[in-house]
Amino acid sequence: MYSSVATPAEARVDLAAIRHNVALLKERAGGAELMGAVKADAYGHGLLPTSEAVLEGGAGRLGTAFVREALELRAGGVTAPILAWLITPGEPLDEALTAGIELSAADVRLLDEIADAARRTGRTARMHLEADTGMSRGGSPLAAWPELLARALELRAEGVIEIAGLWSHLACADIPGHPSVGQQIEAYEAALKLADQAGAAGSEVIRHIANSAAIVTLPEARYDLVRPGIAMYGLSPVPELGDFGLRQAMTLVARIALAKRVTQGSGVSYGHLYTTEHETTLGLVPLGYADGVLRHATGRAEVLAGGRRRRIAGRVCMDQFMIDMGDDPLSAGDEVVLFGPGDGGEPTAQEWADTLGTITHEIVTRIGSRVPRVHRNVTKGTSRRR
Repeated sequence: MYSSVATPAEARVDLAAIRHNVALLKERAGGAELMGAVKADAYGHGLLPTSEAVLEGGAGRLGTAFVREALELRAGGVTAPILAWLITPGEPLDEALTAGIELSAADVRLLDEIADAARRTGRTARMHLEADTGMSRGGSPLAAWPELLARALELRAEGVIEIAGLWSHLACADIPGHPSVGQQIEAYEAALKLADQAGAAGSEVIRHIANSAAIVTLPEARYDLVRPGIAMYGLSPVPELGDFGLRQAMTLVARIALAKRVTQGSGVSYGHLYTTEHETTLGLVPLGYADGVLRHATGRAEVLAGGRRRRIAGRVCMDQFMIDMGDDPLSAGDEVVLFGPGDGGEPTAQEWADTLGTITHEIVTRIGSRVPRVHRNVTKGTSRRR
């Protein structure tokens, strides 16, 4: 356990904001069940405390990319249904089935590997079959979909698997009006029709394709279940359409480690990309690219210090960067806010993403393990720190 006083930086996570966002998304889902995507350490927000808040906010299920993430949730006491969807050869499938983890498959090879684990453990595998409807990433191509369905039905008849879901993923739901969205919905409907004709799409089988962007913009994509990810953390899935009433949950802060006076013309950090225009005070902020502050934030991204926005001065280093504080009375120990919800005038994660030419997903998930997550507005039984 870390003391927040002793750490040079911390990511403060407002669990009340996450609960608010999930409740808002549940309302927008129009009756569809929610599966909260908590992969990648809950998008950098801390897996267990955040997952508990997601469930408290109204999600009925959780989704992870990898089996090990799902097993970590089970080890932490989470009993809600969990789907792990990115499975490579050699994963601990026996352990996953014993823990009641639902699994995804997009080809016969993986389906058979999971069936073998089911035979060894005596646990029926609850399977979500994934169709590739046009993203060309995961999923079974529609040409191979009948073969996958046929094998799944054989294994269901044997009693080693249960077909729990039929799903896909949208490539461009965050681009309003993109023609691929309608094409993918049509392809998904075709996959569902084939499953229905084969006898693999009963009323108990969950249909799901909608991500965060689809929840707020595509009512026709909601089906039985929706899978919010980035929106749960208060970051807009379609920034050009606004924030949809979401509240940003993470605030990244650091404390000035060193403040020192330098002369006019002083070169700052590697390469001297920044040179002071007059005598000034420089502040050393103990966060760098090892902690997720992108190196190309150099001279571009802003922070809030002493009530004012200040641009990063000079090259971002592995463990630190500098800000030019002018003649303001800032000193070691004073707080610097890299990004937050913007309530105090600080940059938001969306501003950082726009400035650096990326998406908010990367801004929050890159925050490294040296930065403790401090969870606020915790309910009874929720862990306060990762």
